[in-house]
Amino acid sequence: MELFQKILPTLLSGISAGGQYALIALGYTMVYGILRLINFAHGDIFTVAGFVMFYAITAMPLYLAIPFTILVTVLLGFTVERVAYKPLRSAPRMSVMISAIGVSYLLQNLMWYVTGGQAQQYPSIPWISGKVMVLGVETKVVTVITPFLTVILILLLVFLTKRTKVGLAMRAAAKDFETARLMGIKIDGVISVTFVIGSFLAAVGSMLFFTNYSTVSPTVGMMPGLKAFVAAVFGGIGSIPGAVVGAFIIGICENIIRSLGWSTFSDAFTFALLIVVLCVKPTGLFGEKLEEKV
Repeated sequence: MELFQKILPTLLSGISAGGQYALIALGYTMVYGILRLINFAHGDIFTVAGFVMFYAITAMPLYLAIPFTILVTVLLGFTVERVAYKPLRSAPRMSVMISAIGVSYLLQNLMWYVTGGQAQQYPSIPWISGKVMVLGVETKVVTVITPFLTVILILLLVFLTKRTKVGLAMRAAAKDFETARLMGIKIDGVISVTFVIGSFLAAVGSMLFFTNYSTVSPTVGMMPGLKAFVAAVFGGIGSIPGAVVGAFIIGICENIIRSLGWSTFSDAFTFALLIVVLCVKPTGLFGEKLEEKV
C-alpha cells in the first residue's frame, strides 16, 4: 500500500501531462493530415492563449475571461492560416515550412514586446486549482480533471470527423487533396475549420497546463509544443489515436523519470524515445505508409 501511494502521484501527474500534450498534439496532427504541413507556430498559439487569459482576467470576470481567451485563440489560429499559409497553397512545401517558422518567431517576438519579456503569474481558476484526495494521496484537481476532459474532447473530435459533413470533407481532403477539390469540396473552408479546431484545443490545453505550472513567459510554449509534436510523430503523424497514445506515453514516461531523480534527462528521454521508435517504425505507431506519386 505504501508503494502504491508513492507510485500513484507519479502516474496521475503523467496521465495529466499526457492529456495536455494530447490536446496540443491534435492540432499538429490534424493540420498535417490535410496540408502535410507542420505548423511550427502551434506552440506559440498555445502560449498566446496563456497571456490572453492573464490579461483578460484583469478586465473581466472569470466566466467571461475563459470564453474570451478561447475566442481570441481561435481567431488567431484562423488568421495565421489565412495570412501565412493560404497564399502559399500551391507553393513548394519548403516555402510553407519557412513561413510557419517565421510565424512562430513573429508571435514570440510580439509576446516579448507586449510583455517586456516578463514572466507572468497565471490566474487561479477556482474549479481546477484546488487540491483533492485520490485514494489517500493529495493531488491537484486539474491533475484529475485533465484526462477526463481530454477523453471527452477527443470523443467529440472523433464524432465530428466520422459523423458530420465537415468531418467527411476533412477526411476526403486528408486522403487526396486534389481529388477532394475537384469533387467540389471547399478546401479553404475545410483547412480553416481544421486550424480553428486545433487552436480551440490548444486554448483548453493552455488553461490546464498553466494551472499546473502557473508561470507564463514568451517562450514557455516551446517545450510543450515540441513534446506534443514528438507525440504526434511518435504515434503516427496524421493519426488522431496515434497522437493521443503518443502523448500519454510521453507524459507518463517523463514523470516516471523525474520521480527516479533523473529530471535532467526527462526531456532528452522524450526525443531519444522518438529516435528509437522511428528507427524501428518510421511512420510511427499508428502511421500509414504514404505512397508518393511521381
